[in-house]
Formats: sequence, structure tokens, C-alpha cells
Amino acid sequence: MAQTLELAQQLQARFPDLLSVPVEFRGEASLQLSDPERIVEVCTVAKKELGFDLLLDLSTVDNYGDDPRWTVVYELYGIGHGCHLRLKTSVSEETGAVPTVSTVWRAADWHEREAYDMMGLKFSGHPDLRRILMWEGYPYFPLRKDFPLAGKPSTLPNTAFTRPAPLEGGPFITPAGGRDSTVREPRARTPEN
Repeated sequence: MAQTLELAQQLQARFPDLLSVPVEFRGEASLQLSDPERIVEVCTVAKKELGFDLLLDLSTVDNYGDDPRWTVVYELYGIGHGCHLRLKTSVSEETGAVPTVSTVWRAADWHEREAYDMMGLKFSGHPDLRRILMWEGYPYFPLRKDFPLAGKPSTLPNTAFTRPAPLEGGPFITPAGGRDSTVREPRARTPEN
């Protein structure tokens, strides 16, 4: 744990005006990057100088109703030292883009495509930014908080639903408490259960 925090502090010392003071929790350290345009520079130092040679995951958070709207989270790992580092940066809805880190870690390619496909967040400089799960031409971004649970109608016949998807089997509700785990299991609920 001490080594993880030490590495995060070294990275923060390299970019004192860009990175927040590291926060350590359960052996992992998190840093907030204030300028998303500098993410490639910070990630390059994390990889080449501090040994974070693996991008485990890249995810996005939709802070719908707040500005900046999105938070991009980079989960890094160093195979040699076994430390985890989390980098976060915020992206406004007006900008809606952050530079690609696929030049630093090739694995970022598909992670960034998924973030684009599901959230609509663009990654400037990406070598092939196109949908990876939904079909080309699909006009919505299904993981945004303003996307309805029932789905949206499609005008493409025989591609998907041409009317909103039925909610049979959802939305999933997890009640608090309960006599055993079967009651607490997330599942579709009807008024009688």
C-alpha cells in the first residue's frame, strides 16, 4: 500500500498544477486530473517512468444535471510492482471529447470505442472511433442517464424493436432487508411479490 501511494505522489509531483493530492483507499490510489487535454502526457509518464504498463479499464460516469457532465476513469496497473492507480478527469458536455490514450496503451482502443458507443463521449485522435456494440447509425447512447429504461423506438425495421422494448423482466428492483438472499436478489417485481 505504501508503494502505491508513493508512486501516486511521484506522479502528482511531476504535474503539481494538474493532479490533485492522491487519495488512498484499500491499497489503491486515485488522482484527479484538472485538464483532460493533458491526459496523454500524464499517462505516458505513468507508464514509462512509474511502471503502470497495463490499462485495466477505462470507464465513464454520467453526472447528468451537473457540469462537467462526464467523468472518465482510467484504471492502471503495474505488472512489475503490483500497484493499482486510478486517474480521473472531467469532460464537459460542450467539449464532449478527450484525447485518446490508445497511443499509450493499445488496449484503450476498444475501451474508448465502448465509451463512445454507450455514452457518446468522443476520443480525439482515436484511430477507429466507431460503434462497437450498437449498429452504425443508431442515434442514441444507451448508458446515458437521460436514456429511458423502456428504450426508444427505432425507425429501422428488422434491426431491433420498432417500438419501445417491453419492460418484462425489468426494471430490476432490489428491496432492502428481507428474510433471505432470494428476496434481496435483483429481479423484476410485480405488485404481488
